[in-house]
Amino acid sequence: MRVVGFAGPSNVGKTTLITGVLAALKAAGLRVSVLKHAHKRFDLDVPGKDSWRHREAGAFEVLLASQRRLALLREYEAEGEPSVHALLAELSPCDWVLVEGFKHADLPKVEVRRTAAPEQGPPLYAEDPRVVALATDTEPPIPTSLPVLSIDDPGAVAQWLMQSASRFDYLPEDHG
Repeated sequence: MRVVGFAGPSNVGKTTLITGVLAALKAAGLRVSVLKHAHKRFDLDVPGKDSWRHREAGAFEVLLASQRRLALLREYEAEGEPSVHALLAELSPCDWVLVEGFKHADLPKVEVRRTAAPEQGPPLYAEDPRVVALATDTEPPIPTSLPVLSIDDPGAVAQWLMQSASRFDYLPEDHG
């Protein structure tokens, strides 16, 4: 499995870029999963439905399955942030995992920046050696030797990922 993070502030286009990259990788015949960090409490369940009622009654996990879909809802007994590595271990085998968020994770990542975005702060690549490329619609704010990819060309980003695939090999044992 190969893993790459996409990191940057809110509203710069990470999700749009990832969905385009995902489509291009899938078109190349690859199996792709996505791991997304949610900053707020979120719910996939519909109040009043059976699965919601099971969870509200105290189930630790509720597994929903149909002919086409599976969803596992798990309630943590204590509030805490799971590590990206623990979450990657939950995924089924695939060729690529695109990770959105988790900007401080020890994974290779593409920093996403956009000119029209609100205040973005200093670039991650200036401080984080795990940033391996920049996806943007403008010149980098600080000169860099990193590859600079077009945020508006997810196909080219996917092509670059496939050409650089070995640098994204993920070995769980390296992340204890």
